[in-house]
Amino acid sequence: MIEIPVYDTSGKKVGSEKLDPAALGGRIRIDLLKQAVVTYRANQRQGTVMTKSRAMVHGSSKKLYRQKGTGRARAGNLRTPVRVGGGHTFAKTNRDFSRKLPQKMRRMARNSAILAKAQSGSAMVLKGLSFDAPKTKTLVAILRATRTERGALLAVSGPDRHLALSGRNLQNFGLKTVWELNAYDVLRARFLIFTAEAFAAFAADPDQAGHPRAAAS
Repeated sequence: MIEIPVYDTSGKKVGSEKLDPAALGGRIRIDLLKQAVVTYRANQRQGTVMTKSRAMVHGSSKKLYRQKGTGRARAGNLRTPVRVGGGHTFAKTNRDFSRKLPQKMRRMARNSAILAKAQSGSAMVLKGLSFDAPKTKTLVAILRATRTERGALLAVSGPDRHLALSGRNLQNFGLKTVWELNAYDVLRARFLIFTAEAFAAFAADPDQAGHPRAAAS
């Protein structure tokens, strides 16, 4: 069992929670993590760049003048790439860079990323985190108290508007519901922080991780 430290909002350690590595696959799947990261970043690419080829440029396809006897360099039509206004030799076209990763592999990659954070001591549980209004300064003070201001991903049990507004302008801070966690976001953050409710939901069933559909059923 891995012990996850529990801190309060003042940065004081108040206990620990246990996490079973077997529930997260038992080992870190580096190959699977790479697939997940490559897939995530590939799906962020738009691929909407486009330039006109010589076939797409408006103009006659007739040869400008005869090949020989003019004293000038030989020339083709107006749409040739060597002339101003001509088409591109290797024109760029729209591309689809998206990749697919099965749901089971995505979950295994996420679990491996969380296991890596837990084993390296970069995961913690934050107790008593509650906002009745957006308070960025208060959130910054909490991150400094827990020494996670350099970069943290906070996993919450459900949507929290006040918390989201408090952290939306922080450069090295991310907020996700526990069922939205993915391998890329977990690995990218220096620290992974769970609220007490989010950690309880995740530890009870990592596959569902407190998803609303599972709660409704």
